[in-house]
Amino acid sequence: MCGIAGQLGGTPAAEPMIAALTHRGPDGIRVEALPGAELAHARLSIIDLECGWQPLHAAGGTVVGNGEIYNYVELARDFGLQDRLATGSDFEPLLHLYGQLGEAAFDRLRGMYALCLIGPDGRALLARDPFGIKPLYIMEHAGGLAFTSEPRAFFQAGMMRPQLDADAARQLLGFNYTVGERTLFHGLRRLAPGEIVEVRDGRIVSGRRRNWLSVVSPASGDESTLLQALDAVLEDSVRVHQRSDVPYGLFLSGGIDSAVVATLMSRLNERPVTAFTCGFDAEGAADERAQAERVARALDLDWRETRFDEADFWRILPQVAWSLDDPTADYATLPTYKLAEAAKGTLTVVLTGEGGDELFAGYGRYRRALRPAWLGGRPAEPRGADPEALAAWRAATRAPAGLSPLQRAQYADIAAWLPNDLLLKLDRCLMAHGLEGRTPFLDPEVARFAWSLPDRFKVRGGYGKWLLRKWLARACPAAQPWAKKQGFTVPVDAWIAPRAADLARNLGEVEAVRRVRPDAAAIMRDGQAADRWPLLFFALWARIHLEGASPDDALVSLLGASA
Repeated sequence: MCGIAGQLGGTPAAEPMIAALTHRGPDGIRVEALPGAELAHARLSIIDLECGWQPLHAAGGTVVGNGEIYNYVELARDFGLQDRLATGSDFEPLLHLYGQLGEAAFDRLRGMYALCLIGPDGRALLARDPFGIKPLYIMEHAGGLAFTSEPRAFFQAGMMRPQLDADAARQLLGFNYTVGERTLFHGLRRLAPGEIVEVRDGRIVSGRRRNWLSVVSPASGDESTLLQALDAVLEDSVRVHQRSDVPYGLFLSGGIDSAVVATLMSRLNERPVTAFTCGFDAEGAADERAQAERVARALDLDWRETRFDEADFWRILPQVAWSLDDPTADYATLPTYKLAEAAKGTLTVVLTGEGGDELFAGYGRYRRALRPAWLGGRPAEPRGADPEALAAWRAATRAPAGLSPLQRAQYADIAAWLPNDLLLKLDRCLMAHGLEGRTPFLDPEVARFAWSLPDRFKVRGGYGKWLLRKWLARACPAAQPWAKKQGFTVPVDAWIAPRAADLARNLGEVEAVRRVRPDAAAIMRDGQAADRWPLLFFALWARIHLEGASPDDALVSLLGASA
């Protein structure tokens, strides 16, 4: 895990860009000039601590990357590379593989990555993993193409001025995230999940998308057979996701997905696995600590509890807004940030449960989408967004032909919600503390298995994640997988409401808020609780990333007398 930056063609600009990403790579920075390119890397050392520095050279090529290639051991073995590797880096086998297979080498990877590869054939390629676990942003600059892990690098290097895309901001307020390749900054786009582009003379000359959805045949066999297959594929994924030369552990909630990861980590490790859980000290808040503790005791985990209260909210909120230069207004960013803060110094790698709901159909909206309208059924798409934003969401999440209604709902979430909300949250909140987040559910082998399951093994009798629950009931009964889901909420409005009057008076001073929601003051003062949080977050974000305020000053300017 790290931060990367570079310029392909044109005037070199990597050095000032990478200086803005030291929080992603606190172990050191390297910048290197190549013919027609400049590449930079801020390193968080995870694998091969001594020799894994980048840019990395091998087999006549060069790579600079952010993330991890989990199957680097198997790639070296299967392609006979052991005697040719000069380092233990997980990225070096890719360079050798590219020399043999060309661009098809990317299809062999199990991992999370955003990278630039310059091959022995002279081609310069930018690539992002198919689920979009790791970020990559691109822009034209000084006769070339610049890329980086976070937009802030472009602004702090003076390469562009942050200008708001108001339509994208309306998406943020409607969905809590933006869809597709769009960001809140004019002239700046994300590389799409699974996208590979070739850059020549500073311009994109070709590109393609690799979809995580490979062609798979429906799984056959009875429930017992499928449970055995599920056990094997999950254990294999957790095993490779644990590969690390630094301490690793997990974030444990009271939910099914993190309990699955915890159960397998407990099985695969001789020593107790370190697990962190966050709970809320607020009246009426859903608190998962008791359930997480039951699982931790059953699995003999080294369980660490951290608490989140009103003081944490106002302290952490501006820091989260700073971290999310490409924003998601998901309030789950707050406990994620607090967990990363608590884990820093104990762990460097953290496994999490992101992706379990999307692949195994855990959300209630999937079950609603399967019911007829007269039984309360409705499409699994965002509600309350303006028509233009909803049209953009539908275009970005259009599923291929031949999928079942359940699969279409899953596909939409994996195309939009997952990369632009959940994974963005995980990347920024952990990288702000120099931690690496890993997602064993989002592995090609796990995805292939999950997608092959008939719908009845995902949704049955009012339950989502049917087969996953059956597995967990056997492997860790303490997780209580058939218990009614408590739901995950952060009591943000209980903390915002007492200061709503001051916030309403000051929101109108933020130019971006005036452009996008001229009725913001009325919403903050008299609107529903669900609408206050995204407005507050957006106003803070705009103060910091558009107007240049420090996080603390941005908050004070909005709170006014109640600061």
